[in-house]
Amino acid sequence: MSRPVRHVLLDADGVLQRVPGDWVALVEPWLGPDARGFLEGFWSEEMPALRGEGDFLSLLEDHLRRAGNPADPREVFEAVWLAIEVDPTSMALVDELRATGVGVHLGTNQERHRAAHMRTVLGYDDLFDVSCYSCDLGAAKPEPAYFERAVERLRDEAAGVLFVDDRADNVEAARSVGLRAEQWHLDDGHDRLRAVLAAHGVLPTP
Repeated sequence: MSRPVRHVLLDADGVLQRVPGDWVALVEPWLGPDARGFLEGFWSEEMPALRGEGDFLSLLEDHLRRAGNPADPREVFEAVWLAIEVDPTSMALVDELRATGVGVHLGTNQERHRAAHMRTVLGYDDLFDVSCYSCDLGAAKPEPAYFERAVERLRDEAAGVLFVDDRADNVEAARSVGLRAEQWHLDDGHDRLRAVLAAHGVLPTP
């Protein structure tokens, strides 16, 4: 008989929150038609910052200057990366899960500045039992080390943790180190997420 799920580890972007519209539209006021290419180039180099290495704002400034753009990197960061819409249905589900007695935790790739905003302004420190920000763990999804360190923080075995993320590569990486893991995105609808959680025994069967 499989071990019961004692912890639910939830991704943030795409599961609990999203940016309004899309990333390209948010960046277009500064980069215009070059917005998509700018983001792709930036994202290809952000992994060290997600691990807590170096400074995200310095990296953003470097990419803006390479693009010949004089914009203030902090202004761009606040307008784009802090434009977070928290999904109320997901948050209600967090409360519902916690009421069942399982641990409900945050498992997310974030650099230090955005993580601080989520902790304080969005109040995530009060919403989750344990927060596993990649910048604190020194590893980022889909690196297996991220999940190993997250499980250490939960002080339990990987088999007792259910991880939910919107990316297939992150789900596969979590499974590779023994976590139960399921892919789900806000666009899939919360009825499907509830069914997934029920299948793992952490919510009643619909």
